[in-house]
Amino acid sequence: MQYVPISTSPALRMTRSGIRAVMELALADPEAIRLEIGEPDTPTPAHVLDAVAADARSGHTGYTASGGTAELRAALAAKLAAANGLVVDPESIVVTHGAMNGITLLLQALLGPGDELLLPDPEFPNWRMAAMVAGTEVGTYPARAEDGFIPRLADIEASLTPATKAILVNSPNNPTGAVYPAELLAGIVELARAHDLWVISDECYEAITFDAEHVSPARFDTDGRVLTVFSFSKTHAMTGWRLGYAVLPTAELAETVAQIAEATIACPSSISQRAGLAAVRGSQDHVARAVAAYRRRRDESVAALTAAGVRCSVPDGAFYLMVDVAELFPDAQVLAVRLLAEEHVAVAPGEAFGAGGAGWVRLSLASGPEALRTGISRLVAFLERERASREGAPASARGALTV
Repeated sequence: MQYVPISTSPALRMTRSGIRAVMELALADPEAIRLEIGEPDTPTPAHVLDAVAADARSGHTGYTASGGTAELRAALAAKLAAANGLVVDPESIVVTHGAMNGITLLLQALLGPGDELLLPDPEFPNWRMAAMVAGTEVGTYPARAEDGFIPRLADIEASLTPATKAILVNSPNNPTGAVYPAELLAGIVELARAHDLWVISDECYEAITFDAEHVSPARFDTDGRVLTVFSFSKTHAMTGWRLGYAVLPTAELAETVAQIAEATIACPSSISQRAGLAAVRGSQDHVARAVAAYRRRRDESVAALTAAGVRCSVPDGAFYLMVDVAELFPDAQVLAVRLLAEEHVAVAPGEAFGAGGAGWVRLSLASGPEALRTGISRLVAFLERERASREGAPASARGALTV
């Protein structure tokens, strides 16, 4: 008889990401137009590749300190001062294996069983997964479509429970593209101070804004309760390099986070860290070009959807567009599966982002202009065909299919 161990790991509570489920279906379709994943369509900048090749040949391929090299952390501190208005000791920075690794490390350092992390709804599903691995509970605060997906401070406060220990903030936001105003971020930090909470700020899309300024909540932190996570993935088209960094209030807390990193990844990739150094110190022209391209795609996509009578968000940042399909598909997962099967277009169903995303789909503006145009054209045609089909159905059937 085979022994089957009984696991009590909190990781068993994790559910599969709805984004990944669609992505895996799309990978099996050679004709698929990929609008479901946040992958920049531009390559890593040439000056980064050149620097890394030279560094690797010079022998920069071994272990580093668990928290990252001193050289990279010093360069990041200079970047934070220049770009984010944050004066940070390099010893308070921990280089991570991507931003999600950074968030996971922070949750493991700050929270324990029974503690609650409060997430925005809609949410990026990996946050919830990371919290579950850490053994913590998850609550949400609403970010409503009628408010441009910008949460209200009163709703955040109303969502707090006695178990809440941390509030996660994400601006520019994934999946909605909302950029939170400075006064809201200042209010969140003050709310956290009043209730003795941590604030974890996910700023992966810090460089990608269109009509609003990106502001780091840490600018309003006066007593060391805001922790910030950044990424190289979106800003520098370095998704596969798996490089990010966390900014902690104190060097002591940074040391704790680095020790957890030592127990899990040993250290970030030395080669990726050299790439990050080149990206931070080198020309930023590629960032400006990418942001301009995302803006053009946003404007063209919004115009096309609006002309077709399809409601969508107008994002101020990141590179995502939320499209309202609730009238025909209150469960957008159904649309996502059918759209891929019938039109070879992959989109992320809103349900993957929580209850607040139900009836919406997320399109990636980073997918490339032609893919975006074709994908939106096919989505509109699919919705028109579906509407016509239902209008031709008996009234009882139509009533069951609309909201």
